[in-house]
Amino acid sequence: MNIVAIGAHPDDLEIFAYGFLAAASSRGDNLILGVATDGAAGGINQGAELAKQRADEARDGLAALGTPTLLDLPDGQLADAPNARNHIKDFIRNAAPDLVITHAPEDYHPDHRALSAYVRDAAGFICPVLFCDTLMGVGFTPDYYVDITPHFAAKQNAIMAHHSQDPSRFASASAIMNRFRAAQCNAPDGHYAEAYRLDSRFPFTDIRDLLPPPPPYRPFYVPGSDALI
Repeated sequence: MNIVAIGAHPDDLEIFAYGFLAAASSRGDNLILGVATDGAAGGINQGAELAKQRADEARDGLAALGTPTLLDLPDGQLADAPNARNHIKDFIRNAAPDLVITHAPEDYHPDHRALSAYVRDAAGFICPVLFCDTLMGVGFTPDYYVDITPHFAAKQNAIMAHHSQDPSRFASASAIMNRFRAAQCNAPDGHYAEAYRLDSRFPFTDIRDLLPPPPPYRPFYVPGSDALI
């Protein structure tokens, strides 16, 4: 299966979707990774030098999954960037995807929201679009949960590859979110999960067969008693 994952900034795939992508890669799926903007506005020393550093960090962070395509659209201005829609459309359609993963349309960053709209239009009726969780889950209601426990340490290392972004704050936020999403499924202690929502539209209404497995099931009640687990 061809899975296209595209994030707005050089660290977004690591923060929001690394566990899913690692699980998909481990079962043999082909990953096509994209980064929409150059990241040049994501720091104190903004400009070409930062963009170069962030490109290197993106390659390092995603190295275990593949080499990302960097579209180099302007950071912070994605909604107004000339030809952004066409660049993103070409990237997606040239990949012949079976599934596309990107940001949720209600996420906190304007570039995330703009990319979400571009991707949804580009995918059209070609394949389903799966939205990543928002930052700290604000305003996001999941449809699916993916167990990322075997890949959680690798995800943390991938986030930490982005030295220019004070990555420990995102690694910490990710740990909280991924543990919380696993806890929503009553998964055993020590498990981590990522949450996703389907862009539900005809003819894509149920894509469970395309996804890596959810967190392991654990009964809520102790058998033979009213005690909670």
